[in-house]
Amino acid sequence: MLSGNCVRSSLKRGETIFKTGISSVYVVYLRSGLVKESISGVNDREQIIQIVKPLYYIGVSAMLGSKVSQMRYEVIKDAEVCYIDSGVFKQLVQQNGLFAYEILAAMCRENLGNYHRFVEKSQKQLYGRLADSLLYFADIIFNSSTFELPVNQNDLAAFISTTRESVSRGLSKLSTEGIISFDGRNLRIIDRERLDDISRNG
Repeated sequence: MLSGNCVRSSLKRGETIFKTGISSVYVVYLRSGLVKESISGVNDREQIIQIVKPLYYIGVSAMLGSKVSQMRYEVIKDAEVCYIDSGVFKQLVQQNGLFAYEILAAMCRENLGNYHRFVEKSQKQLYGRLADSLLYFADIIFNSSTFELPVNQNDLAAFISTTRESVSRGLSKLSTEGIISFDGRNLRIIDRERLDDISRNG
């Protein structure tokens, strides 16, 4: 059902998949690439919720919960997606209990991870939040201690609720202390133990 009602498309970095307030007429399956999920806060200040990896359905919560998208989804690494009619997707959820269970389980895991990050972010100082974000990219997104940051420093600031200048100073401090090395967006975690300690102690 899904493959028969799927329109495949290639999207470039910077292209928007969903905008806030747009009616949910389709669900998007992310086949490859990376997407940032964000929401507008006070004075329209962007808050990045999470980075979406491949094999993920975007727009399910809007389709089932509010009819319009509460989030904004923007491609941060060239992506291949499938646009699936929301009516077809909803029909499959209603008819296939195992599929519905897997979707629900994935959404629960995602929500629990986001809740933990938000709680930790609210209770930690900048240095701890920055360490958390680097470990998030290393462990959750790339499964590697060496990676190319898929976001710029403005986005990283929006991810950990601080300013670009604070992010720049924090990265420089981590580099000076020999905990990481970075060149542009290419980053390597050198001393994982110390970074873990900074993350734990905030």
